[in-house]
Amino acid sequence: MQGKLLVVGSLNMDMVVNVSRHPQIGETILGGKFSTFPGGKGANQAVAAARMGAEVTMIGCVGQDGFGEELRAGAANDGIDIQYVSVDENAATGIALITVDDIGQNTIVVASGANLALTPDCLLTSKQAFANADVLVAQLENPLKTVSEALTLAAANKLKVVLNPAPAQSLSAELLSKVDYFIPNEREAMQVVGAETLEAAIDQLLGMGVQNLIITLGEKGVLVITADGRRQIPAYPVIAIDTVAAGDAFVGAFATGIAEGLNVDDAVKLGNAAAAISVTRHGAQPSLPIRKEVNEFLGGQK
Repeated sequence: MQGKLLVVGSLNMDMVVNVSRHPQIGETILGGKFSTFPGGKGANQAVAAARMGAEVTMIGCVGQDGFGEELRAGAANDGIDIQYVSVDENAATGIALITVDDIGQNTIVVASGANLALTPDCLLTSKQAFANADVLVAQLENPLKTVSEALTLAAANKLKVVLNPAPAQSLSAELLSKVDYFIPNEREAMQVVGAETLEAAIDQLLGMGVQNLIITLGEKGVLVITADGRRQIPAYPVIAIDTVAAGDAFVGAFATGIAEGLNVDDAVKLGNAAAAISVTRHGAQPSLPIRKEVNEFLGGQK
């Protein structure tokens, strides 16, 4: 079964410098290779899902500039329906400044630009997209009021909701109660509720109505907490060279699995495989695998 995903999210152009190590505050270091890649958490997750075989529609906003044109064209080239990706005349397309060190770890600074122009009114003119989808995927690189409206429209259309709370910010119990699958990493889980430990964060999130808590732990795998209990699903061991889109690869593949009717654990394994492949490649969207690669990767695991 082919799942139908609606992604409400950001589109950025990633500007990446490879470095031997990350600079300290006030320090200047010499970098290596410089590259630009299409990115943004929303677009990355949309592309990840499309390459996994989902039918994907995206709602977002870019500027009236070369980066915006390139991002829209790239998404369309991956088969994503971009009719709801608007062009704002008054804001520049979002960018991300990224450094990637020798072991693949990254730091990211985002200038949101046109992503902040995606308002709740934009969603009201895109209602047909909600009516046609099975699963909504959202992040927090657009205004929170827009994300909240997306979740409300998803509920009205009986969509499953996947929320990746990145970049992390405080979220209300009202908003969390509308989320079917909440996917933070360890740090984001703590930041969303202001907890000092992961265990405290888990207790608070469950107390606020989170139904299925999926915490990504990098090379340690994924902690899954559902009505069926708590378990940790291991990551697939690979040699990482660039982790910049690992989380997005996971979310896109996981959401595709859910839309196809997989159970949570199998959707997590699908996400883990996509993420494992992605970290062995450079760039955000260029690193995202197609379904055939993921199936072959899983077939080679014991």
